Amino acid sequence: MSNDPAVLARRNHELMILNQIAEALNRSTQLDQALQTVLELVAELLGLHTGWVWLLREDQTTHYLAAAYHLPPVLCHPQALEDDCYCLERFRDDDLERAANISVIRCTRLRHVPQGTEVRFHSSIPLMAHGRKLGVFNVASPDWCELSADDLRLLHTVGDLLSMAIERTRLFERSLSLGAVEERNRIAREIHDTLAQGLTAVLLQLETADALFETGATERGRAKIQQALQWTRYNLDEARRSVLDLRAAPLEGRSLVEALATLKHEHDPFSFDIQTIGALQPLPLRIEVGLLRIVQEALNNVRQHAQANAVVIEYHATPTQIEICVHDDGCGFDPTLPKPQHFGLIGMNERTRLLSGSLEIKSTLGAGTEVCIVVPLGSSK
Repeated sequence: MSNDPAVLARRNHELMILNQIAEALNRSTQLDQALQTVLELVAELLGLHTGWVWLLREDQTTHYLAAAYHLPPVLCHPQALEDDCYCLERFRDDDLERAANISVIRCTRLRHVPQGTEVRFHSSIPLMAHGRKLGVFNVASPDWCELSADDLRLLHTVGDLLSMAIERTRLFERSLSLGAVEERNRIAREIHDTLAQGLTAVLLQLETADALFETGATERGRAKIQQALQWTRYNLDEARRSVLDLRAAPLEGRSLVEALATLKHEHDPFSFDIQTIGALQPLPLRIEVGLLRIVQEALNNVRQHAQANAVVIEYHATPTQIEICVHDDGCGFDPTLPKPQHFGLIGMNERTRLLSGSLEIKSTLGAGTEVCIVVPLGSSK
């Protein structure tokens, strides 16, 4: 490594630039914000004037302007933005593998720029992730001189950082989309099963009442109608709850433990406590939402069936798995008898399966129930 003070000063300056850009990308949660921040930092720190980013769409053949900084009026024309250009053509043809200077003469967007404008030369930096083309990052200079090899090398490193940020954002968006689709499909099946089971019960009660009225057993017929009304109210409440699940954003910016604390209702007859063991590391959103919904259903079962005075939620985190247990001191049930397969329990099992986890329910008649969910980290679907 050279001991030349000028070389060391430049290397320190480059590290400072990369550090600021990396920090900016880590702070940004929105792709357009991250791109804009990088453009502004690069322009400021390298003494450039203009920058813009083209990103390829999923079809890998069309592009769009994802971000721009001090874009000159000549490039703001819709036709100039929609047309293809020399650097994008080179990029698609695998002829733009590293940051490169592109002269005004060759650039189809800049060759007709009037004299006196602030764009006279620009450089293009390819954006790639795992061999997949993402787009092109352009910076422009008001001078005719080309960027130096050191500047191009630095810009290529910036492009690598930006590519990782783009890929990370897109993977996160796909994960959210996949999780939302799975959750909506599961809730839709739950609503369907709820209505089917409930309407069947109501129909049976009404058919029995109709037969009893025909035989003159009026009181027994009225009792069946009352049972049908109870089933109708119960299933209407459950259908409303499922619809609210579709509308609600369960975490709303909170951590999983914070969201679990909000599940206690004001009118609940039982006390409520959350105990945590281990480090509360951030979890993938799909796992947090799935675990929250499972615990939510377990508490609904406590409210409807347990007659409990106290509920304790134990949250145990390790580097390899998350275990959540919901304990209540209610009436429990006989474990030798088949567990009731109502739709709430079916939904809990389905959510657990989607997370590649395991669900265990233990109970003792007269001594409460324990619901435990274990989800491995790093292997969920």
